[in-house]
Amino acid sequence: MKLTERMQKFCKDSLVIKTSRVFPSDTNNHNTLFGGRLMTYIDDTASISASRHCRTGIVTASTDSVDFLQPIKNDHSVCLESYVASTGRSSMEIFVKVIAENLKNGDRYLAATSFLTFVAIDDNGKTVEVPTVVAQSDEEKMISRDAQERSLARKKRLTQSRELAASLSTEIPWG
Repeated sequence: MKLTERMQKFCKDSLVIKTSRVFPSDTNNHNTLFGGRLMTYIDDTASISASRHCRTGIVTASTDSVDFLQPIKNDHSVCLESYVASTGRSSMEIFVKVIAENLKNGDRYLAATSFLTFVAIDDNGKTVEVPTVVAQSDEEKMISRDAQERSLARKKRLTQSRELAASLSTEIPWG
């Protein structure tokens, strides 16, 4: 099948919205949401977006970035919105926007953004082609506009990571 013949879906078809309250057990010694907890929420919502887009098995290929912009405080809510922003042949770039809300006064603020890449696979672990994605809203178009640049940076980073890994030891230094 030629690339131009692939099925198309809209960003909104993969939209996932998850809202949670931040409790004391979710916070660190600064009384703000643990970064690792937020990263778990990000991966969770992004994986659902990827699955909704391709309707096959998926694996996380990379967490390209998680930019923590503002802390999320105890007793605030955290709302994650994720969707497929761009696609390759078998890969999907997922954008996640994290909005926090002070539940006492209603103030909302952008707390974090993230880009992740997932790859669609079949039951044997082989990559499969995914539908292309069409951005419609102004925000979706803005996010999708720089997808090619992010893809090239991701490929360069992967090459560098592989080179680094080839020079690292797996020996236990204290053993």
